[in-house]
Amino acid sequence: MTNYFPIHMNLEYKTVVIVGGGHVATQKVASLLPVKANVVIVSPALHEDLQPLAELGQITWKRKEFEPRDLDDAILIIAATNVTAVNEAVQEAAQHWQLMNRTDRQSESDFITPATVRRGPFVLTVSTSGASPGLARKIKAELEDQFDDAYEDYVCFLQQARLMVAAKFDKGPQRRAALQALLEPNILEWTRQGEMDRREAYLQQLLMGEKQ
Repeated sequence: MTNYFPIHMNLEYKTVVIVGGGHVATQKVASLLPVKANVVIVSPALHEDLQPLAELGQITWKRKEFEPRDLDDAILIIAATNVTAVNEAVQEAAQHWQLMNRTDRQSESDFITPATVRRGPFVLTVSTSGASPGLARKIKAELEDQFDDAYEDYVCFLQQARLMVAAKFDKGPQRRAALQALLEPNILEWTRQGEMDRREAYLQQLLMGEKQ
């Protein structure tokens, strides 16, 4: 079994080409849109869920059969058709500097996409390296329950608070103590309860050196 190297890539405004416009392509598009990738679909037909995205310009649809030149600008390539010959043609056309995923043949892929739980900037990924996709989905569901929607606002708050702490305190024990104090469990609970005033008051006390 392949041992994969986990990595989070910055795909903002970079081109990702998906060859195929069916159900699998729809799943891949759903994971790519939040990271602001420039998604290009190459397929004679398009899944009904993808058509509104194409009409709104959120993805680009090339309504045609695949040709090697369709990959010219791609950073990532996903061969997602149900025709082996087409997926093989995509694989053969990919350049050595382009990363490719074949949804029908993991062993021929440069990368695989893990099950993902996304709460704004907070991202959790789960992979069994293809050994058991069912287990990955099960763990993903458990993580979705454990790390609820409140984590998006919570992590955004921590991000801003961290910048404020860094601006207030020089590097050293005081800054480290303040950053550690930001992990006070009550902050998450206040976020869940919508008690933002208590959260803000705690931060201000922290910045004044009253909570360390």
